[in-house]
Amino acid sequence: MKKGFKFYIALWGAKFGTMLLKLFRRNATFFPGKFALKVCPDFIGKIEKPRTIIAVTGTNGKTTVCNMIEDILKDNNYVFIDNKYGSNIDAGITTTLISGANLMGKAKKDLAVLEVDERSAPKVYPYLTPTYLVCTNLFRDSLMRNAHTEFISGILTKYIPKETTLILNGDDLIASNIAPENKRIYFGIDRLQTDSEKCENIARDIIACPKCNTKLVYDYVRYNHIGKAHCPKCDFKSPEIDYLATNIDLKNMKLTLKNGSLEEEYDLISDNIINIYNIVTVITVLKQIGLSQKQINESLKKQKIVDTRYSEEGVNGIKIITHLAKGMNPIACSRVFDYVRKYKGNKVVILFLDDLHEAANGSENIAWQYDTDYEFLNNDSIKQIIIAGARYLDGYVRLQMAGIDKAKISCQRDEMSALDNIKLDGIETVFILHDLYSMELKESAKKKVEVMIRTKIENKA
Repeated sequence: MKKGFKFYIALWGAKFGTMLLKLFRRNATFFPGKFALKVCPDFIGKIEKPRTIIAVTGTNGKTTVCNMIEDILKDNNYVFIDNKYGSNIDAGITTTLISGANLMGKAKKDLAVLEVDERSAPKVYPYLTPTYLVCTNLFRDSLMRNAHTEFISGILTKYIPKETTLILNGDDLIASNIAPENKRIYFGIDRLQTDSEKCENIARDIIACPKCNTKLVYDYVRYNHIGKAHCPKCDFKSPEIDYLATNIDLKNMKLTLKNGSLEEEYDLISDNIINIYNIVTVITVLKQIGLSQKQINESLKKQKIVDTRYSEEGVNGIKIITHLAKGMNPIACSRVFDYVRKYKGNKVVILFLDDLHEAANGSENIAWQYDTDYEFLNNDSIKQIIIAGARYLDGYVRLQMAGIDKAKISCQRDEMSALDNIKLDGIETVFILHDLYSMELKESAKKKVEVMIRTKIENKA
């Protein structure tokens, strides 16, 4: 594609803007790309891109997957560009491409790892062709923005370039069927002892066969629509898995990954099924670009789930666990609630589930609360639930609808004041479940809980 005068004005202006922003200690991860696209709308198509591009999309897990891919590549001395510290929409991706190009728009590196928001497909893929596009999963999410999964899968199918090889979650009947004409590689997890024949979740985003509209038969359900299914009337069914995780050993934190006749053992860095999927996804991608089992696993063992997603520490015999539970995303919250109820020992659960960013703009409703499995919190091991924040009363109503004893619930608007009501007697773990936009609140709450635990122990002494 011919560059032209507008392209160079956009490129040089963005480069100059980046330099100025950094002088003022700003991140410069969004504005340079926004400026370039304003001056030259097809800028992404004109700038030279790395030879190999790994793009990651999907409802849940794309940030974690990207972070792990990048960390393992870096540990193995790969050089690449990424949008780790920038946005995953067109402007952020443009900023990344600008940072990875010289003043003539030539790519300085041969590899890119890009997180791409699903809704940005129409603005990105007409101009950028990923070598590999990973889709972690597709669930209902942010109803005001994303509508429903059929809408999102339709956008991806329409705009994904035909030359791109897809790496898809074969256990997800929606994600595994996007862009059916493209070459595809499936990853998945073999049947687990915890799988069942009946779905216990409120939400299931695919029930009927997309070919003949017959009710699907699930051979087993893992959660929501994740599992293995087939249509009793036509040939629609879950695909055969290319990279299949088997022998999930949570005691020794190991798994076996089968690819054809090849079986390889890898270490697990989390016992959460969400993160096991993320690990399998990462291994599948890295195998495609040529890393060996040894290279991947030796680096994998050094990894941990980033603190913004999950953290754990002990204070005087009581664990404090912070866990991201994304508001407006019923499946993400339900997965966290399920993890909490199955965690051993007596617990206090603190809920800060307001999406403060969206709530401030008045751009979201609370329908997602009624797709979320609050019923999972109705568990004998959960001794107290503290709910606070802008929509604390909505959460309080939902907890009561889940049948949770009112005596267990402490409900207050101010988040930090709500923590004064914690009852720590007999408690082994305090869970702080927070949203994407409440990281500072999460850290403040964690520090206050630490002080309360230490004070309690000192008073006993």
